[in-house]
Amino acid sequence: MTHITFKALTTADVTALQVLATQTFEETFRQHNTPEDMQDYLDRAFTTAKLQQELANPDSRFWFVLEEGNPAGYLKVNFNTAQTELKEATGMEVERIYVAAAWLGKGVGQLLLDKAIQAGAEQGCAYSWLGVWENNQRAMRFYEKNGFVPFDEHYFTLGTSVQRDVMMKRVY
Repeated sequence: MTHITFKALTTADVTALQVLATQTFEETFRQHNTPEDMQDYLDRAFTTAKLQQELANPDSRFWFVLEEGNPAGYLKVNFNTAQTELKEATGMEVERIYVAAAWLGKGVGQLLLDKAIQAGAEQGCAYSWLGVWENNQRAMRFYEKNGFVPFDEHYFTLGTSVQRDVMMKRVY
């Protein structure tokens, strides 16, 4: 990695976010799901209207990590009622942390997670939490290495497939 920067996203970045979000989600999960389930999820989760709404929410924040000006990954964190679960004022959800396949294993994920933890600390949160697919052992090891511990579970529907996520928490 040569020149790394962060870019806080606004509603003006919706198209670039849509491209990267779709790309990274597909790269991460396509081999584990049917093409129909994947397409159904992508068509619902990453529409322009849905992403515009998420970007406009004052309790959600998005960043790109850029390498030489090109997006290598992105991060979405949620505070207060923007959280998908828990919704406690003392917590912050790391809802999305995705790295483009070309950048996996090069420290981009760590940069994004560090940015998330910094955002939570700056907001005065007592803890951060996230959900990670039970079969994504690489991600679970990464989060454990960074002080996250399992505390619960929830279910995530991707098309017709119901999948179990392990909920993990890191106390500040």
